[in-house]
Amino acid sequence: MRITELLTQSTIAMDLNAKDKSSVIDELVETLYSAGKLNDKVAYKEAIHAREAQSTTGIGEGIAIPHAKTDAVKTPAIAFGKSIEGVDYESLDAQPAHLFFMIAAPAGGAQTHLDALAKLSGILMNEDVRRELLHATSKEEVLSIIEKHDEAPEEEEVVLVPEQKSTEEPFILAVTACPTGIAHTYMAADALKNKAAQMGVKIKVETNGSGGVKNKLTAEEIKQAKGIIVAADVNVDTARFDGKNVVMVPVADGIKRPEALINMAQDDSRPKFVATNNKSSESSSSERKGFYKHLMSGVSNMLPFVIAGGILIALSFFWGIKSADPKDPSYNEFAALLNFIGGKNAFALMVPILAGFIAKSIADRPGLAPGMVGGMMAVAGGSGFLGGLVAGFMAGYLVVGLKKLFSWLPQSLDGIKPTLIYPVLGVLSTGLLMNYVVNPPTKWLNEAMANGLNNLSGTNIILLGLVVAGMMAIDMGGPFNKAAYTFGIAALESGHYEPITAAMIGGMVPPLAIALSMIIFKKKYTKTQRGSIISNIAMGLSFITEGAIPFAAADPARVIPSMMLGSGVAGALAMAFGCSIPAPHGGLFVAFLDKSHWPMFLLALVIGTVVSAVVYGMIKPKVKEEI
Repeated sequence: MRITELLTQSTIAMDLNAKDKSSVIDELVETLYSAGKLNDKVAYKEAIHAREAQSTTGIGEGIAIPHAKTDAVKTPAIAFGKSIEGVDYESLDAQPAHLFFMIAAPAGGAQTHLDALAKLSGILMNEDVRRELLHATSKEEVLSIIEKHDEAPEEEEVVLVPEQKSTEEPFILAVTACPTGIAHTYMAADALKNKAAQMGVKIKVETNGSGGVKNKLTAEEIKQAKGIIVAADVNVDTARFDGKNVVMVPVADGIKRPEALINMAQDDSRPKFVATNNKSSESSSSERKGFYKHLMSGVSNMLPFVIAGGILIALSFFWGIKSADPKDPSYNEFAALLNFIGGKNAFALMVPILAGFIAKSIADRPGLAPGMVGGMMAVAGGSGFLGGLVAGFMAGYLVVGLKKLFSWLPQSLDGIKPTLIYPVLGVLSTGLLMNYVVNPPTKWLNEAMANGLNNLSGTNIILLGLVVAGMMAIDMGGPFNKAAYTFGIAALESGHYEPITAAMIGGMVPPLAIALSMIIFKKKYTKTQRGSIISNIAMGLSFITEGAIPFAAADPARVIPSMMLGSGVAGALAMAFGCSIPAPHGGLFVAFLDKSHWPMFLLALVIGTVVSAVVYGMIKPKVKEEI
């Protein structure tokens, strides 16, 4: 398909009156609507703004390509408009945009028009084309310029793997992808290919566009490549790049900084990429794929209830630890309301939600009701969080068993299975087992853990803080991290705040330590790495451990022990100082809820951060500056 089949005189607005980004969008949407290309003007405009919210489509060089793929589009089309004066479009290079191409792609549209859109993206990388379009004086001239540069589709790209494996000729690979897979995907690919040609570097680029993956990289190519550039704003398969020099950046960087990225991809001194989700790894056990997956489904759905409820309960303590009790002198009506919303409602749903979504992960939707009922019975029966864990897995596998048991029923009765058979028998069997089998021993175990925590003091409580906090830094969001956090939540539910305090401070240290290390040992980090200092500080203060993952993945042998050491020190000190924060999340923003000890919590955090930052900075080798 030729580009001029999508860009026609009826979709060209020429000189725009718009003075700002929103007005540009309004004018181009109106142009498409007037040309009969849209089913729903309002819905299409909303889709355009939703795409802009992900990242600006002002790609720099005076170009903006707002685009959306939605059912609001009747016919695939491209609208064009220009502004000699220029419009502030929040472009990547902070310069005014002069040329605007709005792409309207129907949901599930044909691949032919996507190919044409990809060609347009490549054409706009040509400086001569941009200059000619800016000075065009008529719609006919605009179409003529595009037609002149709209070459016939190329054959499938030739694989550039050198025939002789011993060759020293540079050879790199790249993957590009953007949220809609329309414009930025192909512009980044063209920018990288054009710059590589100028630099005399061989390159092959895989595009993950709306029409699927094209020019897919092979295992042999990946094995031979000197480096790999991943310029993407969406998830792509990176497990295949394990052990390679991988440069991971937003797709916009592929458009704006192709030379720098190509140089980085050829830099042998960069840390090798570690694929934490490498599916081919021999160490990936079935338990990790099954049990862990189901557990994380429950935990991830539970967390919003835990965080909202726990923080609201903690906020009620500002008026006194018993301020929600009408019989206590410190009673405050608003504090009581906060405690009711957070404790009697949001927090009370924690265990049922955990159990319900574990069961749903195992047995799909039919497992949800039995799981939630099992979770409710765990709360009512005193087995609490631990009972909820058991209830979730038990309900899920019971429903799986019911599915197999009734698989003989004729297809005509399929409708009653999820609406009658599975809910009734699933809830009944889960309830009976919870009442007679699970709750009695689990309640005893729960009470034993609570009594054990009550009796912890001195060395024991310090050791608890050391272990829980240290576990938070082992895999930063993985099984060890979640196990420590889950233990903290279980203790929090039973009224013991020390474990969650240790977990929180242990999770805050890694990103803060990485940021401090980059400040102290500046020469041991690249300019690109140092660009994450602020974000790591913000994540660390907010108790978002995952900010340190890129560094741990690139250099696990040094990062992980360093972070565990500082986190463990911070957790042990927090326990030694008597810190006890009655909130499950929030980091620095909830530390002040421990009115008596928050200064000591901050001191423990600072000490742990400094320990990790200095240790890692001292053992980390210097790296060659890339940019």
